[in-house]
Amino acid sequence: MTRRDVFSFHADAASSGIRVDVFLAAHLRNCSRSLASQLVASGQFKINGKDGKPAYRLKTGDIVAGHMPAPQPCGFQPEPIPLHILHEDAHILVINKPPGLVVHPAPGHYSGTLVNGLLYHCPDLGGIGAELRPGIVHRLDKDTSGTLVVAKNSAALDSLAGQFKNRTVRKDYLALVHGAMTAAIGTIRLPIGRHPVDRKRMSTHSRRSREAETGWRVVRHWKGCSLIELNLKTGRTHQIRVHCAAIGRPIAGDRVYGPRTACSGSAEVQAMLGSVRRQMLHAWRLEIVHPHTGEPMRFESPLPEDMKELIAKLEAWSSKAEGGRRKSEDRE
Repeated sequence: MTRRDVFSFHADAASSGIRVDVFLAAHLRNCSRSLASQLVASGQFKINGKDGKPAYRLKTGDIVAGHMPAPQPCGFQPEPIPLHILHEDAHILVINKPPGLVVHPAPGHYSGTLVNGLLYHCPDLGGIGAELRPGIVHRLDKDTSGTLVVAKNSAALDSLAGQFKNRTVRKDYLALVHGAMTAAIGTIRLPIGRHPVDRKRMSTHSRRSREAETGWRVVRHWKGCSLIELNLKTGRTHQIRVHCAAIGRPIAGDRVYGPRTACSGSAEVQAMLGSVRRQMLHAWRLEIVHPHTGEPMRFESPLPEDMKELIAKLEAWSSKAEGGRRKSEDRE
């Protein structure tokens, strides 16, 4: 190692056979594997004085040298946005995201996002990961609530990204959907891609789609509405919302994929479902392996108030309807 941000490494026998991007990520402070790949691919780090590829496997005696650019500020301002923290340590932060909070900045949402709040809570996040999503390895839609994990350093970012990519993370959701499911348990296997006409939506009838799988089981059923638990086997954009709509059981309150006309069932229940202001979808539980300790961890977020209130109304209506039915039977 030389001065400041210029580095030179000699690969020893123990490093032989290791990819150069993996090698750099292990030897450079606060450098993820994805960043190391970019540094090699862009020529900022050379192998034996020549441009190389991130997948190059080192040989004993190879010299890897180059320039480590200073971390680029993400360009967004820290804001004191309240965070419901479920767990925090030196490597990860797990929060219960409220409905209505945008995860990362985008056109029309450059402030008031989760990223703005994270930068205030953890100022060092601005130096890792992608500029617009420091430390974030997965996301939830604006109006979906629940559990979300954030990496606090590059090693944690690489580990969590790998777990999501390899589908070893367990993601369980709770949703209120229109109608009754066809069985107590099941699986939806329908490919998902961009909608052929509306590019802001996803569809199971896309010209270019990718496999998608969602497992589900019924938790509770009312006349015209069901509470179901869902498990994401894959992680496509809007997957649960698209899959539920595709089988004729759209999520209550979903203004994009929900019903355009009233669904069948009790008029009272349909009125309740029609009054909600966002999709009734909650990322209930998340299971990961801790990126530093290797220990399995499970995090659960309690239901938000609007979902709890709607469920309580459905239960009250169900009890009243059942009581009325019994009185009618007694008279007969």
